[in-house]
Amino acid sequence: ELFTLAVIATAIGVAFFSAELFDVSFALGAFFAGMMLGESELSKRAADESLPLRDAFAVLFFVSVGMVFNPEIVWQEPLKLLIVVSIILIGNMAVGILLVLLFNYPLGTALTVGVSLAQIGEFSFILAGMGLAMNLIPNEAYSLILAGAILSIALNSFLFNGIEPALVWARKRSHLARKLDERLDPLSLLPSTVNQSLLHKQVVIVGYGRVGKKVFENLKSHNINCVIAEKDRGLVENLRNQNIPAVTGDAADPFVLIQAHIARAAILVIATKDSIDISKMVETARTLNPEVKIFIRARNPEEVELYEKEGWGKSFTPEDELAARITGEVVAEMAK
Repeated sequence: ELFTLAVIATAIGVAFFSAELFDVSFALGAFFAGMMLGESELSKRAADESLPLRDAFAVLFFVSVGMVFNPEIVWQEPLKLLIVVSIILIGNMAVGILLVLLFNYPLGTALTVGVSLAQIGEFSFILAGMGLAMNLIPNEAYSLILAGAILSIALNSFLFNGIEPALVWARKRSHLARKLDERLDPLSLLPSTVNQSLLHKQVVIVGYGRVGKKVFENLKSHNINCVIAEKDRGLVENLRNQNIPAVTGDAADPFVLIQAHIARAAILVIATKDSIDISKMVETARTLNPEVKIFIRARNPEEVELYEKEGWGKSFTPEDELAARITGEVVAEMAK
């Protein structure tokens, strides 16, 4: 519990001293605290450890938003509300898409980033509240911002669900869309400096979370060559800085496994938590390399049964492996 306590103390401490030293609101100080913790090397662990608290505060946040929301603004000023929502959704999304395309990333990545920006959250409430307190905006503007934020948050999930259909539709009907989507993410290609001897009978590890990282470290200690396929670009950049072969992208996309040289691999280890795309990964791997052995991380016995029934490969659950390890230690101790 000390780590969780340290995270909470740091967050509250930074928020308090920011508010006291810089004469800003406590909410803005909390925002600074979040930015600071987010840049820490332990940010992922801090997020995992504080997840229950985050969920509890998220509930309080949305309840508080509902309490201050004035529903009359919807039928009193429908045109103004439509303009606000359009600015939030279309304006933010368009700017995000254009900026990502300017940096030469593919259209699919640009759409994902654009839709991610097509909402406003708690920081907008803080700014709107400060503006109202300082008489910079009227009550009507504050209500419009709240209503626009709530609608943008509600519509965002539908926009995410529409990314893939929109991408397919654009590819079919627009030559420009096809050209934009063919552009490559620089981190999706293995560097040309990678020694080719490392790309023969190697192990391809999909997912570099806790399990994937542990698998890699254990294999590395046995001098077994590995290539990492990971969605998180930041992790891939860090791995490359350590001269570890890694590519970014969704391994359900054949291009990612091709770049990981699955055709020359001996084993594919799927260590990701996401079980939705495992069938695509297995199908692609078997198509490119029929001889590849596949080991899959499963979350429960039901998934183990499914994977074995489908013939996707050998699967493992944390509970089974822990039980086997403890049993082995007990048997070894009893044999003494």
